[in-house]
Amino acid sequence: MDTDSFLRPTAAVAGTLAVTLLAGWLFDLLLRRADARHGETPLWGLLRRCRPPFLVVLAASLLQGMRRRADGAGHVLTLVLIAAAAWLLVGIVTAIVDSTYARYAADSPDDARVRRVRTQVTLIQRVATAAVIVVAFGAMLLTFPEMRTVGTSMLASAGVLGIVAGIAAQSALGNLFAGLQIAFGDTVRIGDTVVVDKEWGTVEEITLTFLTVRTWDERRITMPVSYFTSKPYENWSRGGAQMTGTVFWHLDHSAPVDLMREQLRQILTDIPEWDGRTGSLAVTDTTPHTIHVRAVVTANNADDVWTVRCAVRERLITWLLTHHPYALPHITTTEAPPRPPA
Repeated sequence: MDTDSFLRPTAAVAGTLAVTLLAGWLFDLLLRRADARHGETPLWGLLRRCRPPFLVVLAASLLQGMRRRADGAGHVLTLVLIAAAAWLLVGIVTAIVDSTYARYAADSPDDARVRRVRTQVTLIQRVATAAVIVVAFGAMLLTFPEMRTVGTSMLASAGVLGIVAGIAAQSALGNLFAGLQIAFGDTVRIGDTVVVDKEWGTVEEITLTFLTVRTWDERRITMPVSYFTSKPYENWSRGGAQMTGTVFWHLDHSAPVDLMREQLRQILTDIPEWDGRTGSLAVTDTTPHTIHVRAVVTANNADDVWTVRCAVRERLITWLLTHHPYALPHITTTEAPPRPPA
């Protein structure tokens, strides 16, 4: 075995490893110092996550530059370089986007606007990541001579293939465009309280193809984003987070409505979730056996209004049981009058 043919590659690999480790240490050191100097932005700290792909790109580039002939090892290095470059680009874009969003969220007092920007940024980031991955995969395929020939043949029939692919991917493309419409149309955002298919929950995740709603009992409902562009649904977070809720009771006709109004005001003052905007009570309907009493209460968001409604319902029923039990619904029975003689 030729000693020179063994020592030269070994020295090249060792030198590349040494230079890569030194560059990685300097890369991390500079970012740590920048992060310490500029504490107002998390960008430099987030960029430290890009250290692994940076090291791979540097090592692959050095080894590729030292090679004198094209062979299988050189082809592998080219593939590694393309993949690592895509990884590095995605990491840089993610760091910039996350840093910008973090600074915006810290400076903006409007929670609804912050959630809208978060939804848009998340979808844009995923589109950019998908685009980088597709381009990198295509570049890797083009490094194979056989794929170049196949590519030429595919271009000749691109029109037919485009039509076929469009028909086959109609549903997927519909969801993709629906996701972009949601992001920039601001119809639903991450964190919004919605009611879909009679299920109440909070939007937890929005992707390019599906949307996840977390219900009050911790279940996750996953549905295509096209649902929110083609069917009606309730969005309780639109137009502000403040909510109005109702509480109903079925009571006897003798119920002390005026006393109930006074008791409602006392109960609301003891509930911290009540925002003080509205707290009223009225008789809204009557039947031969009962009356329908409705209380209207308000709170700052959907979760708080649910808490207020439950507390008002429970405490007012308890008060009626204790002080006015006659007000609860009951069935009055009397003897039927005698039948007249024939």
